[in-house]
Amino acid sequence: MPTFKYIAKNRESRTVTGKISTDNKANVIEELRKRKLTIISVIEVKDVVERKSSFQSKKVKGEEIVIFARQLATMVDAGIPIIQGLDALGEQVTHPMFKKVLGTVQEDIEHGTSLSAAFSKHPQVFDNLFTNMVKVGETGGALSVVLDRIATYMEKTLRLKRKVKSALIYPSVVISMATLITVVLLVKVVPTFTEIYSSFDQELPAMTQILVNISNALRHQLIFYIAGLAAVFFGMRQWHKTDKGALVLDGMTLKLPIFGDLLRKVAISRFSRTLATLVQSGVPILESLDIVEKTIGNRVLETVVRDVKGNVREGESLAAPLVKSGVFPPMVTRMIGVGEKSGKMETMLLKISEFYDDQVDTAVEGLTSVIEPLIIGVLGIVIGFIVVALFLPIINITQII
Repeated sequence: MPTFKYIAKNRESRTVTGKISTDNKANVIEELRKRKLTIISVIEVKDVVERKSSFQSKKVKGEEIVIFARQLATMVDAGIPIIQGLDALGEQVTHPMFKKVLGTVQEDIEHGTSLSAAFSKHPQVFDNLFTNMVKVGETGGALSVVLDRIATYMEKTLRLKRKVKSALIYPSVVISMATLITVVLLVKVVPTFTEIYSSFDQELPAMTQILVNISNALRHQLIFYIAGLAAVFFGMRQWHKTDKGALVLDGMTLKLPIFGDLLRKVAISRFSRTLATLVQSGVPILESLDIVEKTIGNRVLETVVRDVKGNVREGESLAAPLVKSGVFPPMVTRMIGVGEKSGKMETMLLKISEFYDDQVDTAVEGLTSVIEPLIIGVLGIVIGFIVVALFLPIINITQII
């Protein structure tokens, strides 16, 4: 969002300056007239500090933003002015980028910019959901309540992400180690036995010959296989950046065995909690759906939310497009339908998110218990095949002797 620097005179004919972040110059002029200021000049300026800071440090962690929101809420509730609160919080922040951002926000507020507008200039730290909720809190005079609500929302969202990561990291590490061990056996151990077998001057059993062929292929073409896998991975990532690719790949993700159901539950929980938090805070429903669409993280669900937005814009219900999508279970769509009719939409959405949080906990525990024996079984088959194939020629020769 562009920033405009203005010079104007107030009723006492004193010169005042400041910055306003808005879409265009006309909005700045309108805002200054509302403040009953006589405009001298309005010039667009570029936010150099933000651009530099984005390159100088790593991304600010969600946990740090949660702590900031919670502490700022406490200070606002205690009656401490925003500028003083930001100054105090800026001193205790250790992240270099976050510290600079808070310094810039404080300067903007001193120049007459609203808190939400100052936050919106730093999307790498404060996303649309954060800035829109702060804007509603400023307008409704409930900034401390909204900031506390943001912190609670982010805490629960981060907790959900950690659960999913813990569920995915364990099988990923085990599969990676198993693959590495298998490749080492095929590339280093099998060739030693192959040299021994060549001295036997006998035809190798089918199993052993298959193993030797695989070993030879890996020894001579391992780099090409790795390069091929890297190319496929890179190609999939690039394709995922396109609308069609993202729609196909995200749809396949939701249909994956074992993991698909877990990811669907996470997406439904995120959708419900985000929409509930925004509606509860007073953000207009269309604006809330627009934010949900950008933060849901799955292109299939983004399409569903877009359809919901179109329905709401035409004065229809939220539930109908959710039913058509086939992504949301009947329980969810019916609870949302009841919430619409009873006027308790945010209550129903919060109940849905809490229910699916519990479902994710159960799914994560079940995933670990299912995947562990599955991986051990597959690994046992692979290693067992290698061991039997290696010793089969020796057993055959022993029988002949």
